Amino acid sequence: MDATSAAATSTTTPDSSTRRNAASSIASVTKSALEAFTGVVKPLSHPQALENAFRSYFAYKTSHPNEVRKPFLYFVDFGLPTTAPRGYLFDMESLKIVDGPFTVAQGSGSGSNNGVPTRFSNAPNSRATSLGLYVAKSIYDFHGHSSGQSYSSVGMRLMGVSSGFNDNALARGVVAHGAPYVTATKAGRSSGCPAMEPDRAQRLLPKLADGGMVFLFAPDANWMSSDPWLAMTAE
Repeated sequence: MDATSAAATSTTTPDSSTRRNAASSIASVTKSALEAFTGVVKPLSHPQALENAFRSYFAYKTSHPNEVRKPFLYFVDFGLPTTAPRGYLFDMESLKIVDGPFTVAQGSGSGSNNGVPTRFSNAPNSRATSLGLYVAKSIYDFHGHSSGQSYSSVGMRLMGVSSGFNDNALARGVVAHGAPYVTATKAGRSSGCPAMEPDRAQRLLPKLADGGMVFLFAPDANWMSSDPWLAMTAE
């Protein structure tokens, strides 16, 4: 082996080894999470729903440990209808369900087939739900309108990290918040926000804010094959 080849080998092998070790670690913690939650979290719209959420969560946490400062993951399965409880808050350290299942609103721009959203968008003014992984940011006082009436609730800003699918969330004003049109038995439609019941938002969002994560799932073939965090963990 000449000097050039040896130098190339010495510089690339550690990187390859680091990637393999990281992938192995992500696979291991994902397996543990699936063993803890599979069979408890149901129904699901797709058999890969939880695996996609957990692999994405752990991949992002591994890559950005300073951003994921809390162990909580807010998961929503938008393959289920508005009348179905489809949201959970997981503790990814203790592998326990903090709350859920509970109803969650979908964007009015996402359409509906028997209550199941049919369209997802990252575009401004689309009023659609955006799938993928988010970092939970700061809490603030949210103000909205429902049935011609103003209301106030706690809100939590979301930074979308699934490039091309939800990275316009901050610019669009897509946030998690409480809303009066979400009840224990049915969720209304939002401007694209994964809104929950007001009392639940008061309890859960402060736990999640400033370092938790959010994963919005649906069995959408384009997103499942192209989301960068899903593609990364599939390699």
